[in-house]
Amino acid sequence: MAASVVVDPDLLYLDGNSLGRLTHRARRRLAAVVDGEWGEGLVRSWDSWIDLPARVGDAIAVHLVGARPGEVVVGDSTTVNLYKAAAAAVAARPGARAVVTDDDNFPTDRYVLEGLAARHGLEYREVASDPVHGPDPGALAPALAGAAVLCLSHVAYRSAALADMAELTRLAHDHGALALWDLSHAAGSVPIDVTGAGADLAVGCTYKYLNGGPGAPAFTYVRRELQSELRQPIWGWFGRVDQFGMGPRYDPAAGVGSWLTGTPSVLALACVEEGVGLLADAGIDRLRAKGMSLTSLAVDLADAWLAPRGYEVASPRDPARRGSHVALCHPEADRICADLLTVGVVTDFRAPDRLRLGPAPVATRFVDVWDALDRMRRLSA
Repeated sequence: MAASVVVDPDLLYLDGNSLGRLTHRARRRLAAVVDGEWGEGLVRSWDSWIDLPARVGDAIAVHLVGARPGEVVVGDSTTVNLYKAAAAAVAARPGARAVVTDDDNFPTDRYVLEGLAARHGLEYREVASDPVHGPDPGALAPALAGAAVLCLSHVAYRSAALADMAELTRLAHDHGALALWDLSHAAGSVPIDVTGAGADLAVGCTYKYLNGGPGAPAFTYVRRELQSELRQPIWGWFGRVDQFGMGPRYDPAAGVGSWLTGTPSVLALACVEEGVGLLADAGIDRLRAKGMSLTSLAVDLADAWLAPRGYEVASPRDPARRGSHVALCHPEADRICADLLTVGVVTDFRAPDRLRLGPAPVATRFVDVWDALDRMRRLSA
């Protein structure tokens, strides 16, 4: 299932949860877009480029997040998309008193929600979350009284804890709040069913498991039944009906197209399309099975080789309860992360004491995990 371009055969790359590897398909597609579509077609190529946000969005919807065609578009960054979604949720709940998240949600999510709360005179409620196992419904429930929106990550960025989307979405709905999910560490690594879970809104990046490349645009999911009710706040020409009519006022396009804003990033979208196609060919269930096995191997080797050297597994031990990365706790995790680079192992550090190992199922081999953990124990000897 390995499908990435190999640059250094001795490099062990366990950071696919931060940036996916360059794939052969993306490299070939980029060359075709640059040399043919841009180089030769020039502005005429917009006839095929104009549909990329919706076309790639539909592929993500059907193959990766359990949505229906017409519910996902790709454009802007995760932060901008989260702002749009959260602001639309707040506007749809007049009289609400708060926005709710957990203290281990990704920082940009917390910052966006905090800023929205301040702007609209709402309470910003941040609920304590278990640092290994993620948000607790019992702790969240009291905070949801009078809330407009509950925003959580499906897979926790630090521990890889996998949240129960259906249960927590029901909890939000029981309190009259909309449920907004960040799928950045989940899309492409675990099966997602936003339709079955009843999720209202979701956002996610494409440069991790989707292999869209650094800075690739994010996606937004809006449940079909809410598309006529929710209005995102950044009105731009790509979200307008008959955009080239250049009308005097903003008239939103029908459906999820109104969630677009400005000109899409064509080169990045081409890479995202190839990344999604690769994952679709592999099959999300096969990727999930391999990801669980890869992370279980990392946990077993950490217990056997690294625990005596002061490491502690800081992710759920049940593979069904975690995403496709594993966190190890060590008081010198920052130094260890840097030292691992000197022996050809790429991981990443998350403050204050977490070392994350992110084997991407589509590109990482089992021997890569074995060899990386072996180099870690030798480094710590």
